[in-house]
Amino acid sequence: MRILFLSDIHSNLEALDACLAAAPAHDLVVNLGDTVGYGGNPNEVISRAQSIGSVFVRGNHDKAVCGLMNVEDFNPAAGLATLWTREQLTPINLEWLRSLPQGPIHLDELPDLQFVHGSSLDEDEYMVSVSDAIAPLITNPVPITFFGHTHLQGGFVLSGQISEAYRPGYRTVGQPESSDWPLKKDRRYLINPGSVGQPRDGDWRAAFAMFDSEAWIVTYYRVPYNLRVAQEKILAANLPHRLATRLATGR
Repeated sequence: MRILFLSDIHSNLEALDACLAAAPAHDLVVNLGDTVGYGGNPNEVISRAQSIGSVFVRGNHDKAVCGLMNVEDFNPAAGLATLWTREQLTPINLEWLRSLPQGPIHLDELPDLQFVHGSSLDEDEYMVSVSDAIAPLITNPVPITFFGHTHLQGGFVLSGQISEAYRPGYRTVGQPESSDWPLKKDRRYLINPGSVGQPRDGDWRAAFAMFDSEAWIVTYYRVPYNLRVAQEKILAANLPHRLATRLATGR
C-alpha cells in the first residue's frame, strides 16, 4: 500500500494544492493534524482535506479553533489567528473539528504503523530532538509512528538503545524535489512528513511524504507553491503580518 502523509496544512490552500498536484499515485491519505490555523482558507482547506482522505488525527490548532483547547496556551499571533479562524468556519466545519480523533490512530490493515500529532505519549508533545524521541521510541512497540506538530521534515530511528535523528537531503532551491529513506524492519521509527503549509526548517517549499508499506521506503517531498497568493490572503484577513512574511523563510 502506498500512503500519502499530510500534516500541518494550517489553512494554506495554495500549498495543499501544490502537494496534491505533485503527489504520486497512492492508495490512502493520512492527515496528521493541524488542518487549520494561521492561513487564510480554513473552510476551503477542510473541504479539500475531506475530499481526499478519511484518516485524520486532531492537532492542537484544530482543538483550539473548535474550543477544546485554551487559546491562552498559544503565542499572540497564533491566538489571533485561532480566533479569526473560529469566526470564519461554518458550524458544520467546527463540529467536524470537534469530532476529530485523538492519536494514536491504528488501522487493522497496517499493524506496523500508528498515527499521532505530537507523540504516542502526549498528543501535544513536541519531538524536536533525539532526547525528545527516546521515550516514545522505547516505550511504544509499534515499529513506525508517523507524527507532525514540529513542522520539521525528517524523523528519528532507534537501533538497540541508540536513537538518531534523520533529515532528508536536498540540493536545489525553489524546485520540486524528493528524497528516499529506506527503513529496516529490526528498528523503530518516528517519521514526520513535514508541514504542508508552515514549514519551519528553513525551506519555504511545502512538505509531504509517501510511504510504501511493502518496500518499507519513506519518500519525502518538497514542492514550491504560489507563496504570494497565500501571503496576500493572510494580509487581506488582517491577520498578523508575521504569519505572512515567515512563509517566505520557512521559519
